[in-house]
Amino acid sequence: MLDLPQLREDQPAHRPFVAAYAKPWPGEIAVYRSAATDGFALLTTFGSRARIGVLAEGFYAGPVSRFNLGNALVIDLFSGTLESVTDITLLGGANALAVESGAGQWEIVQAGTAELIAPGRYRLTRLLRGQRGTEGAMVSMVPTGARVVVLDTTLASLPISEADLGLPWNWRIGPASRPVSDETFVAATFTPEGAGLRPFSVAHVEQPWRTARSPGDLTIRWTRRSRSLAADSWGAGDVPLAEDFEAYALDILDGSIVKRSLTTATTSALYTAAQQTADWGTPFGPGQFLAIRIYQLSALIGRGAGRSVTLTF
Repeated sequence: MLDLPQLREDQPAHRPFVAAYAKPWPGEIAVYRSAATDGFALLTTFGSRARIGVLAEGFYAGPVSRFNLGNALVIDLFSGTLESVTDITLLGGANALAVESGAGQWEIVQAGTAELIAPGRYRLTRLLRGQRGTEGAMVSMVPTGARVVVLDTTLASLPISEADLGLPWNWRIGPASRPVSDETFVAATFTPEGAGLRPFSVAHVEQPWRTARSPGDLTIRWTRRSRSLAADSWGAGDVPLAEDFEAYALDILDGSIVKRSLTTATTSALYTAAQQTADWGTPFGPGQFLAIRIYQLSALIGRGAGRSVTLTF
């Protein structure tokens, strides 16, 4: 069960996904859920077997927003195949995989080159990392055995409502031809958080510049990203907002302690000299550093993915 960003226009952004594999394949899979440990009700059924596998080698962190040519993603697929694609096809969304970097945390990776190196084992290179705003799920090393799911039309969208988000449902998933109490059903706990509604982290945080409004005031600027699937247009103009309104929160940090939170409706925030003095005893000057974290806000789920930056003066 995967809580992922929206992958296609025909999928409601708030709905999570379920991917299943079994051998032999039972033909139809049933998904039941309950708020308790009994009284399970059928939610949906689906008949597509996903391409699921595991890491055959550790997978290390790499750069985002450009090709990661130094790492390889080596996976053992339980079924199905993978093949290399051109860059144009890759940039159109092909060969996307979700790598579970932690409990319930998935980094979306795309691979331009797929090399079969043993039966069912692929070495994937020419990678695009942290796709669809998942760069925050990247860790220094994902260990061997971590789960991998190929993101294609075999994934089923769970038909839940936005009111179901944040609720710790109990789930049972198994062959639709058998009762929910059958031993073949897999029991799971899963809380959908609406990852498809989470604003992406901001980009291009600029070094602060001092305003003429008051000596010592700092203006911090950044560039908005959009979770909209239409945001990849290279035409003129800004990317779609995809939120009910534009708003941001900026935390001023002292290690793990939040010294001050600023809110703004634009892609800039003013940190006044008076606020700096109240927080630190004096305004910032040359040779000093300031750690901040910026979030775009969602009316439904609150803070989106954070962008942490250390500013220098």
